[in-house]
Amino acid sequence: MICLICEQAELVSGFTSIKFERGEMRLDVKNVPARICPNCKEAYVDEDVTVQLLRDADEMTRMGLSDIIHEYKVQ
Repeated sequence: MICLICEQAELVSGFTSIKFERGEMRLDVKNVPARICPNCKEAYVDEDVTVQLLRDADEMTRMGLSDIIHEYKVQ
């Protein structure tokens, strides 16, 4: 797949960091599997990974946690 942003390069497998902010909650998830453009560095995360990340963010919000650095784990 060609990058949708720069339209210059084929995406390659790699890892990225994702940041969430919701109210006072800040979540920084490291080592998220993604397809990354080697030209502009835009990252594309698969749907199943996105669903898991959103569930994690919801859970942490319900728990009242904030300013968290989290390592992505495949479930």
